Amino acid sequence: MWFSRKQVVKPPPDGSRAQPGQVTTKSRGDAAESAAQVFLARAGLIPVESNYRTPGRGGGEIDLVMRTPDGTLVFVEVRQRSGASHGGAAASISPAKQQRIIFAARHYLMRFASPPPCRFDVVLVHGGPGQGPVENGRLEWLPAAFDAS
Repeated sequence: MWFSRKQVVKPPPDGSRAQPGQVTTKSRGDAAESAAQVFLARAGLIPVESNYRTPGRGGGEIDLVMRTPDGTLVFVEVRQRSGASHGGAAASISPAKQQRIIFAARHYLMRFASPPPCRFDVVLVHGGPGQGPVENGRLEWLPAAFDAS
């Protein structure tokens, strides 16, 4: 009896499943976060960290941690949506998402003996593939978009 072996295609070493040159949701998200960081740096904020994750499962993630010139830590959520259906990028930041960001921020602040003042900003990236967010002025910055109370 002959058995054929099932061919197993292994993903690339970087863990992605995308073909070279293919635009993925992750690559669009990474580009949006990079554009937001450049935008905020031009506005005077200082980059501290990006993609901070709490250890373990069920935690949260902070896209960007920035610092204002006066020392305030700014936890930034970057949201991108290609269209306004379902409310657009702003509507995708649900109360549950806010709670995960707040959880991650509290975890981040545990490294400080005396935590600095902080706030939660949102950068909305409007437009879809082929519509460069920085070049077309498609970024919208919402300082102090929500709070931890």
